[in-house]
Amino acid sequence: MFKFKFDAIGTSWEIDTPRPLSASVRQAILGRIESFDSVYSRFRSDSLVARIAAADSGGSFQFPDDAPALFELYDRLHAATSGAVDPLIGRDLELLGYDRRYSLTHDPIAIARHSDQRPNWATDVERRDSVIVTQRPLVIDVGAAGKGYLVDIVAGLLRDEGVDAFVVDGSGDLIHAGSEMLDVGLEHPSDPSLAIGVARLKGRALCASASNRRAWGDFHHVVDGRTGVPVSDVIATWVAANDALTADGLATALFFTQAEDLAASFDFSCVRMFADGRAEISANFDGELFT
Repeated sequence: MFKFKFDAIGTSWEIDTPRPLSASVRQAILGRIESFDSVYSRFRSDSLVARIAAADSGGSFQFPDDAPALFELYDRLHAATSGAVDPLIGRDLELLGYDRRYSLTHDPIAIARHSDQRPNWATDVERRDSVIVTQRPLVIDVGAAGKGYLVDIVAGLLRDEGVDAFVVDGSGDLIHAGSEMLDVGLEHPSDPSLAIGVARLKGRALCASASNRRAWGDFHHVVDGRTGVPVSDVIATWVAANDALTADGLATALFFTQAEDLAASFDFSCVRMFADGRAEISANFDGELFT
């Protein structure tokens, strides 16, 4: 397999293909990722998300035509988790220290003040297809599902170019295409040199989330949208689904909600690891946990 490696949206990417990608395809991939970042990154002052956060009286904001797929998943996840998964947690993350400057310093007074006016995806935005209407400044963070969505977009570009066998790996969020089975190790959240199990993947997506991936002090990036507080019981999740958008979003939702509750609305399989060292695997997960 030939590898195309690059850094984008603050993380490492790798695309494996049977034949080298042409320079034009590589450039198209990088250009599409840059376009995505210019819309959704809350770490850029020139992004659409930054404009929404700076709009004192709110406004009407046009997102790309393919944005409804991402927003519709958030609608479903928000409902399925009773509001725990919410793309309006951006201000909570900033106040905890995960801000544009990566200050990693929390502000207890501002956190307490924000708790009285915490926005809610179901009530504080009006969505009309790819247009979002707001009434006040809101900090959108699509970290719960955005990278998986971008993995799917890149996979779509490859398919459009006639590439029918590949692995797109956005630093742990990946999608596989081809006739050969792919074995993927499930990295131990506390020790990257260890695996707690293996997933067997063929023509599907596998996404992982772990509370140690972006952690500082007593905090990490998996925040409950209802409280603004990082979750503590679950420390890592892995989800296999037909697309990376769904797998990525559910990998976050499983920090807050039981797998059987999500199974009523989504088709997936999963593994969860808890803070006390326990791990659980769904009966339909194609893989195994090591004892």
